[in-house]
Amino acid sequence: MPFKQKMEDANKRTGSNIVLALDLPLNKPGKLLIKAKEILKAVHTHICAVKLNRHLILPLGLFGDVQSLIGQAEDYELPTIMDCKINDIGNTNQIIAEHYFKAGFDAVTANALVGWEDGLLPVFDIARQSNRGVLILVYMSHKGAWEGYGQKVFIHENGRNVSQYKIFAQKALKWKADGAVVGATYPKKIKEVNSILGEEVPIYSPGIGAQGGQIQKALENGAKYLIIGRTITLSKNPSSVARDLKLATQRSLSKGL
Repeated sequence: MPFKQKMEDANKRTGSNIVLALDLPLNKPGKLLIKAKEILKAVHTHICAVKLNRHLILPLGLFGDVQSLIGQAEDYELPTIMDCKINDIGNTNQIIAEHYFKAGFDAVTANALVGWEDGLLPVFDIARQSNRGVLILVYMSHKGAWEGYGQKVFIHENGRNVSQYKIFAQKALKWKADGAVVGATYPKKIKEVNSILGEEVPIYSPGIGAQGGQIQKALENGAKYLIIGRTITLSKNPSSVARDLKLATQRSLSKGL
């Protein structure tokens, strides 16, 4: 089943559009896996997917303890996203994608800056062959995102200066990406990107809560999935917080109907 369909099915089944960013700090290495599995078990009915970053991959090992987390997500019928931000030459990108897909991840994130030919083309080829997904970074959620994603690019063909993130959005559409990442901390940019992508490429928005992003603003401007991490994972009661966030997204979506 294609990744986009997996996400839609999980969204309908759980009634949630929250992607859990299971990026835990390395405070007690020996308890890291236990903590991650406890959180996932507690919140799995309130989320539609799980995103992992290097927070867990590096200390636990891609083909080590991380496998049990991927298996747990599969048992809950939750798609898994590896937030690896692929950003190298084509040959290296291909190997990176092959490893993550072999490990069981359903999708990877990638940076459009490296381009298509001998850049991300091999990643998309592998993803299509194996029904996996590729999410393109369009505008990240941190304060310094403007330095790269917000810079102006001179287009020789028409003599205009265009914001880099708009070019990335156009590439995500052209390449038929399975998603575009736009920080919830920049709702106006979500709206701009959504006007480019339409219904073809769903927007994933990180930065809710801990970074200041707001659920209603992200959704009303075009975000489809909300990537939420620390607000849930560092709370005293992850299950309760995840449930409240799910209900908040449902209320926001109902207002927009």
